[in-house]
Amino acid sequence: MNAPKTSRLVVGSRNQKKLNEISQLLEPHGIEVIGIANFADIPEVIEDGDTFAANAAKKATETALAIKEWVLAEDSGLSVDALGGAPGVYSARFSGEGATDERNNQKLLTELADTAPEKCGAHYTCHVAISSPDGAIRMTEESTCRGRIINEARGANGFGYDPYFLIPEFHRTFGELSSVVKNQLSHRARAFQRLTPRLVRLILGNS
Repeated sequence: MNAPKTSRLVVGSRNQKKLNEISQLLEPHGIEVIGIANFADIPEVIEDGDTFAANAAKKATETALAIKEWVLAEDSGLSVDALGGAPGVYSARFSGEGATDERNNQKLLTELADTAPEKCGAHYTCHVAISSPDGAIRMTEESTCRGRIINEARGANGFGYDPYFLIPEFHRTFGELSSVVKNQLSHRARAFQRLTPRLVRLILGNS
């Protein structure tokens, strides 16, 4: 019996937790996921777009042109209603130069200190772009997940703002949910649920 066909896809990210999530979503479909840390001398892509879509496309295209491989890049972030959609595309660097998850979360809580809990609605967005080795964007997908920001961290899973992002119907934060559950309902999971069938045909068909 022939072994299942597999192919690899480079993810334009050095965030190991994000890579792990994407690997869990794609590897069961025969796509091996590797991060750009496996390539030497790949410059950081400056995320200067004003939308998640612009940043994802730029990361995918520039990385693909640098390494001549299929690249998946995604830009994701948190948008809080009471903050006019902030931090949005600045989610990873919300607290300024040298931002960390801890500092970003502290700034978020400070910004929402005078906001009533019922006014702390928010959503995560994930935009995914796939580039061919010649730098052409071949596929995109975007999805969101609604929730609410709470003022106390709960759970040690996930990353970023996850311990403060409550899914009301589950009464749990992303930080409390298991990876199995999160990989069914998160913004990233929803985007990949729609993207994966097309991506498998594209990548495996070109391997």
